[in-house]
Amino acid sequence: MVLTTVPAHPHVATSLLVFDDVNRATDALPAILGAGARAAELMDARALRVAQRLPAAPESMRGIDVQAHTALLVELQAEQEAELTEQSRDLLAALADARLSMPAELSQDGAARAAMWTVRKGLYPAVAGARPAGRHTNLLEDVAVPPEHLRTTVRNLAELFVRHGYDDAVIFGHARDANLHFMINPRLDDPAQVDTYAAFTEDMVEVILGAGGTLKAEHGTGRIMSAYVERQFGPELYALMRRIKAACDPAGILAPGVVLNEDPLAHLKHLKTMPTAHPLVDACVECGFCEPVCPSRDVTTTPRQRIVLMREMAVADPQRREELAKAFEYQAVQTCAGDSMCVTVCPVGIDTGAVMKGMRAEAAPPVAQRAGRTAAMHWAGTTTAVRAGLGVAAVLPGGVLAAGSRAVRTAAPHDLVPEVGKDLPGPGTKRSALRPGAVTTRTPAAGATADQGAVGVVLFPSCTGAMFGSDSPGAAQAFLDLCARAGVHVRIPEQIDSLCCAVPWTSKGLTGGARTMAEQVRQVLTEASEGGRLPVVTDAASCTLGLVESDPGLQVMDALAFVRAHVLPRVPVDPDRRLASVAVHPTCATTHLDVTDDLLALARSVARQVTVPVSWGCCGFAGDRGMLHPELTAGATAPQVAELAAVEARHGAFDAYISANRTCEMGMSRATGRTYEHVLEVLARLAR
Repeated sequence: MVLTTVPAHPHVATSLLVFDDVNRATDALPAILGAGARAAELMDARALRVAQRLPAAPESMRGIDVQAHTALLVELQAEQEAELTEQSRDLLAALADARLSMPAELSQDGAARAAMWTVRKGLYPAVAGARPAGRHTNLLEDVAVPPEHLRTTVRNLAELFVRHGYDDAVIFGHARDANLHFMINPRLDDPAQVDTYAAFTEDMVEVILGAGGTLKAEHGTGRIMSAYVERQFGPELYALMRRIKAACDPAGILAPGVVLNEDPLAHLKHLKTMPTAHPLVDACVECGFCEPVCPSRDVTTTPRQRIVLMREMAVADPQRREELAKAFEYQAVQTCAGDSMCVTVCPVGIDTGAVMKGMRAEAAPPVAQRAGRTAAMHWAGTTTAVRAGLGVAAVLPGGVLAAGSRAVRTAAPHDLVPEVGKDLPGPGTKRSALRPGAVTTRTPAAGATADQGAVGVVLFPSCTGAMFGSDSPGAAQAFLDLCARAGVHVRIPEQIDSLCCAVPWTSKGLTGGARTMAEQVRQVLTEASEGGRLPVVTDAASCTLGLVESDPGLQVMDALAFVRAHVLPRVPVDPDRRLASVAVHPTCATTHLDVTDDLLALARSVARQVTVPVSWGCCGFAGDRGMLHPELTAGATAPQVAELAAVEARHGAFDAYISANRTCEMGMSRATGRTYEHVLEVLARLAR
């Protein structure tokens, strides 16, 4: 069983209705709502143009000619299928005379509906992110008027935008409730533009209050509208508000001047600007969508906070900039996991992890870059040394090992010396020593063919599995065993001990070493895969992602996807051997690769009950970063650890704890005290 959110209404249908202009859209609203629509979201032409560029935008939205169109995202919800059918019929009948620009299509497909709503919910930061380059500030307001005044209000606002020169203004919002959002992008460091903004605000207030509306509908008043609270509510109610405020906060220390402010120009003072800081983050509107998925959110800073600090440094005086930069190194750069989970939820596609890794590259001294290139050219020796060190560490008492590493860390930089202890695994199996099973390491002779029905594949075993062993032979060996039983021919490059996916170098900003290793891998894998004919598979999701991002022009697959498609059908698990329950930890790499469903499918093949904690997220181990900064993994995993402990308290321990990446398994094992292993190891064990 996977923990999921159950929709409030089991039967739902969604449609994007497109009209020639905003007036026709608002005119159609009464009929649409009368047909039972539970939601009707407005997007004007400019909003639609931005929405079309979002990664989540469905094809139905991308194909709209939005020169002057307006759309309504309409949703029907019902308890019974028959009720939804009736609502759908009523809606289509109500739209018969609405003069739509394209036929109305109601979709019950979950993925299509989710895509449309993802676009709508991310519209504010997306629209704001599309503001003109430079120091333009996105100012968003949310007003509401009685529904019968919606059409006139939209027209009046459009006229105000033209009158005051806001040609890039955007209107969207909750049309069902006549709650409108509009956005303008003035430069608030330009006195002339501030004067224009002041005049516009006066006119806008007159339009909204003149229609019997409210200047704030759902996001609170704040300083920007504080000067107009008395005008909206009248002197008597305003005086009562002041008395209540004084009674509750006699010292005036709670949000002073934020809602109630006697200064009629409060909304024009202390204005926030958006200085440019970095080309890859300047589109950020500080919406905070990134914060819940950031592993350092409870430890140091989030992507949003990192960007705010970058902007402050961009305009700070030299002394302040130096102070901020010194703190920024640890608070932002070094404690960023570099997992790029932020980009998966950012409506404008900002990858703060990539920016932080870029800063590591800029800060890396020449000697570090040279060392990175040397390690790349002699990777077999490097991994042998690491394995030897882990072998020695494995026989030392855990307390001695931990005390020794902490002692060294007191003198050496934490970003060079890891903190290790009794949970440090011993060395794994050298990759060239993996048991072959059905493996050939040579390119077939010309004209030779593989067995009929066999699937040829090149295995690129992860060096993390070779360096950090587990209680079983490891994920790479499990992959080989499963392929042998399925009759799948596997090839391992003969030079494998010298190769790596290059992720360790890119994570640390060692760009020269990353390029050196990537080129070696490209040459070897091109030959091993017969020019890309055979797929290349890796047994660690982060390594798969590393190969994909290095763009070697090959068919790169994660072992999860390959085994699910080509091995599992041939090597099923006997139902009597399946485990009762497993806990699954997806990873940031399985998310980026879109193979989490494959992970869950394999988990279901080995267990009757599969649990993914609702609070799961990147573990923050990030290769070796969890050893360099243990506080990062501890903070990142705390919610998941608490959730798993609560489940175990009710139902007992799970029969297995599984993931899809060796270092993530190490991080989760450290955090939970449970042994995490690759799902392929469990599958190989049970499928015997």
